[in-house]
Amino acid sequence: MEQIDGRRQRGDASRRVVLASAADLASVEGLDGLSIGRLAAAANVSKSGVATLFGTKERLQLAAVEAARLRFVATVLEPARVEPRGIRRIVALLDAWIAYSRDRVFPGGCFFAAAAADFDSKPGAVRDAIAQAYESWNDYVRVSLGYAVDQGELAADADAAQLAFEFMALLDASNTRSVMTGSNEPYRLARRALVSRLLDAGADAEVLRPLAEHVD
Repeated sequence: MEQIDGRRQRGDASRRVVLASAADLASVEGLDGLSIGRLAAAANVSKSGVATLFGTKERLQLAAVEAARLRFVATVLEPARVEPRGIRRIVALLDAWIAYSRDRVFPGGCFFAAAAADFDSKPGAVRDAIAQAYESWNDYVRVSLGYAVDQGELAADADAAQLAFEFMALLDASNTRSVMTGSNEPYRLARRALVSRLLDAGADAEVLRPLAEHVD
């Protein structure tokens, strides 16, 4: 039993290492180009080893999406959850997302922005997994904004769905432009726009200070 458990632990550890390499590689070269052979070379493991772990290219891609989702949750969502629901958590979420992209948690910038560009018009299980991750993030921000409205931290007529859509657009644009230019200026522009929109929606300027004054 100990020998079997030890083998399983080694197998799980190997899988985690390979998946981390898969997510990093896909963020740079594209998820559609991720293959067993390409990953084996990048992770310095055998093709047969990768094939044993994942079996097919689609299963590898799906596993990479899930690994990226978990890294995103650990990097952006979990740290923000220390703040109470409402405007303070929104500020923490937006600040954490900018840091996630700016600090290249994935070498190619936001994994999901790169993956969506690969699969937005290709129906199938991989596209569905990417879309679900995107929608989950959008919904989390929308619900957080709804709490802020309900708690009187934003104006009663503030449209949480509209604000969430605008915030996603600003964040995605800042990621794309920073990756393309190698500059942090897009994050500074995004911060200004996010703060301005939240102020227009009735947020307290003092509460927004961490988002407004962070130096990228």
